[in-house]
Amino acid sequence: MASLERDEDRLAWIFGSSRSGSTWLLRMLAELEGVVPIDDPHLGHHLGVWRPIPLAWAASDRPPELTTLLDLKAEEPGYFFADRFRDSWWEPLRALIRSRFEAQAAASGVGGRQTLLVKEPGSHAAPILTDLFPASKVVFLLRDGRDVVDSWLDAYRDGSWAIDGGAFPVSPEGRVPLIRWLSAVWAYRSRQVRRAFDSRAPEDRILVRYETLRENTLETLEQICRTLSLEDGDRLAEVAERYRFERAPATTRGPGKAIRSAAPGSWRENLSAAEQIAMQEELGPALEEFGYGSEPVSAALPADGGSPTKAKAPVTP
Repeated sequence: MASLERDEDRLAWIFGSSRSGSTWLLRMLAELEGVVPIDDPHLGHHLGVWRPIPLAWAASDRPPELTTLLDLKAEEPGYFFADRFRDSWWEPLRALIRSRFEAQAAASGVGGRQTLLVKEPGSHAAPILTDLFPASKVVFLLRDGRDVVDSWLDAYRDGSWAIDGGAFPVSPEGRVPLIRWLSAVWAYRSRQVRRAFDSRAPEDRILVRYETLRENTLETLEQICRTLSLEDGDRLAEVAERYRFERAPATTRGPGKAIRSAAPGSWRENLSAAEQIAMQEELGPALEEFGYGSEPVSAALPADGGSPTKAKAPVTP
């Protein structure tokens, strides 16, 4: 059984925005010897409660800059995680997380020397999580924010895979505010993950672009395995082939499904002119920061800012 107190370097995080291929990546790496996959503990959503609430993007012409309760309240003594009382809660919080992960590792049935690989969707809390476990390793999975927003927007449709997890069918008038909110989340979350990534020595971190993982899956998996000291590399080619998007059953992929399209750049066809403008207004600087240049709205879209001709459903693009 893994002991994070003794072998903290056997803990590795997959951080990044949701809808970036993190489930796909975790499933592939979980095939390797000694890997204990911990899928979506949502620590970040408890430690990094958003402020303002998402409603602000629909209710205000100028919502304040996105942040978290942890940052806003750090100096207030009554706040549970106040900096003033950090010495009283830091080690108990670390022990709680460690104990929970070790319990899952013990129940996993994975033998030998274990690597606990945690896919954390609340990655905006990456800095505090990596501070809690300074010897842990980081996989920064980065995807073009426009594709992330497009993918999430598809999930906010009637009957989608995400409804049972708390999403909702967005109304036509709610699409642009939702796009702005999702864009702000991608920018904030990516910057926070970069902070955590920068806190690690080069040998303990790896930046993986979704687009590269999609195009060169085997080579990218090999690089990740070297960083995380994972073995069983002779199976990587078989794993990469078995988990190719094209091999997923047709009934499990497509619009409204968790496995959607795996097609970088599809936001150009799926979002209207008005939606693209709103998205790029929110994302512009962050896209540049992370190597995804902004671009003008497609000339093929209607001049009035309506939805693309190929996408006239009342809720989805």
